[in-house]
Amino acid sequence: MKNEMTVIFSATSENEAFARNTVAAFCVALDPTVDQINDIKTAVSEAVTNSIVHAYPTSSAENKISITTSIEDDTVHIVVSDNGIGIDNIEDAMQPFYTTKPDQERSGMGFTVMESFMDELRVEPNLPNGTVVSMTKTIRGADWKKKKL
Repeated sequence: MKNEMTVIFSATSENEAFARNTVAAFCVALDPTVDQINDIKTAVSEAVTNSIVHAYPTSSAENKISITTSIEDDTVHIVVSDNGIGIDNIEDAMQPFYTTKPDQERSGMGFTVMESFMDELRVEPNLPNGTVVSMTKTIRGADWKKKKL
């Protein structure tokens, strides 16, 4: 069985904690470990922060971020998307320490962090503009423990 939720919210820094905690709460159904939940929260936080900082160069009530989270069997699928300016070169952006905002003391480690905490990471254009970040993580929770007994 597949369970799914979608949330759409304003692309403001105040909503970053909301996004990571909403996704984490949804994942509780899989009985994840504290470390697994922290991995998911960190990856979501990085994806949302990237959208807030890079996708929308000017503040506007129109700037939105969408997160769709689904659970299928023991795997969490998270898709974070925006309709911002997009990424000129995704391959460059995926490199550690690459940043388009060095004047803001950005480390350029967002995608590297996401990749290290999740099992899979894909970054794609959201045509005609914007970016889609898709992440997956397998959770060995309560159902897996029951099957093993």
